[in-house]
Amino acid sequence: MAKKDTKNVGFSMELDAHDRLYYIAKYEGRSLSGQIQYLIQKCIREFEKENGRISDEDIKNVLS
Repeated sequence: MAKKDTKNVGFSMELDAHDRLYYIAKYEGRSLSGQIQYLIQKCIREFEKENGRISDEDIKNVLS
């Protein structure tokens, strides 16, 4: 099986936030996971719009 270009990330969140985010996800026709992925991508786009593109070198420096 080929390795996926994804990373599984687990985290905790308050129940009220979970329920509200789940509601929004269903309202917008997404799964909860899809909604979280959408919000992460939106955050990245907004950050890069304001601060410039995050380069592979920037990522490498943070991960090392």
